[in-house]
Amino acid sequence: MVCKNCKRLLPQQINFCNGCGAKVIKNRLTVRNLFEDFAYRYLNYDNKFLSTFYHLFTKPEAVIGSYIDGTRKKYVNVISYFTIAITLSGFQLYINNKFYPELMDMSAFAQKGSEAFLNNYVEFLKEFQSIIYMLIVPLYAMISKIVFFNIKKYNFTEHLVVNMYSSAHFSILGSVIVLFCMLLSVPLSITEMAIIPLQIIYTAYVFKRIFNLNLKRIILKTMVFLLVLLVTFILLIIAGIVFAIVSKVLTS
Repeated sequence: MVCKNCKRLLPQQINFCNGCGAKVIKNRLTVRNLFEDFAYRYLNYDNKFLSTFYHLFTKPEAVIGSYIDGTRKKYVNVISYFTIAITLSGFQLYINNKFYPELMDMSAFAQKGSEAFLNNYVEFLKEFQSIIYMLIVPLYAMISKIVFFNIKKYNFTEHLVVNMYSSAHFSILGSVIVLFCMLLSVPLSITEMAIIPLQIIYTAYVFKRIFNLNLKRIILKTMVFLLVLLVTFILLIIAGIVFAIVSKVLTS
């Protein structure tokens, strides 16, 4: 018998390849073994995804620190976890648009007369959600590198890993929360108002655990992080407006 993955010659009675570790498939594909394979990969206790998801709540410093230090087999690697988050976020958005479009209206946040503008802005965010998500995480990494300038533990790339893990984890959690709230007919505007402070608290918790900070220091660092983020967004908005005006003048 030959391993279908690495082509290694195997004894007939073996269940896992002693070369690449892959499960030996001896039977034809059926609905039953399709679901058995799904359960084995994603629902068993030792599954890396479940372990990663759980430990990013209980000990994020272990998940993130082990990846940065070179341990890559114990938990889902940061790129895969980030990809899972983007995929789940896209699925959540599809369900919302398909079955709960009336709950997606964000007009409650708009001043009178600007409802259409806000809804168009939300539509833009939804259309380019994945791209925005991928671009904003490096921004978070840059800001966290600035905010924690006095802690020389991690370089920019390692800050990027920290923020990718924390952002992806909360995105997965946030997608589940949004879907659950949609089932309860809770408008997205209300759900988002609850999710944003939870994300801030979780991100602060991750950095507290990673850098072993006391409560006073992490509160201060979080406030500085939010201030720098706000200033950055304002500058980006101003730059966007200036660019739009200049482009209009040049094309007129």
